[in-house]
Amino acid sequence: MSNNQILVVDDNVYIADAAKIMLESYGYTCVIAKNGYECLDNIHKNKFDLVLLDLAMPEFTGLDVIHQLREKGLLDQVKIVFFTASVGMTEIGHNKKQGVIGCIKKPFRKAEFLEAVKSFIET
Repeated sequence: MSNNQILVVDDNVYIADAAKIMLESYGYTCVIAKNGYECLDNIHKNKFDLVLLDLAMPEFTGLDVIHQLREKGLLDQVKIVFFTASVGMTEIGHNKKQGVIGCIKKPFRKAEFLEAVKSFIET
């Protein structure tokens, strides 16, 4: 069992809730943010071991979150993994240079999802 804190950022409540249930069943502490603004607010208030960040959110996207964290000098203090169905390998490669450590593609299966989360936390 784990004591790690994970922030799940997704505007789709069903995906966020499913991820939270899976993560908590594995022993992680999980917080959900429904948009980029809530994500930034949570990052400012808490220390997370991993942030699963959806890219395609209305108004304030995952990339907007990354840009804000970079501007505030916080990007290197946060482990961010894209959590999305809408990202290509080129975008992942580009953003790894920007501080993103990887990607978990949606839809996902529990075993693969938890294994990926575990490996990113240990990175």
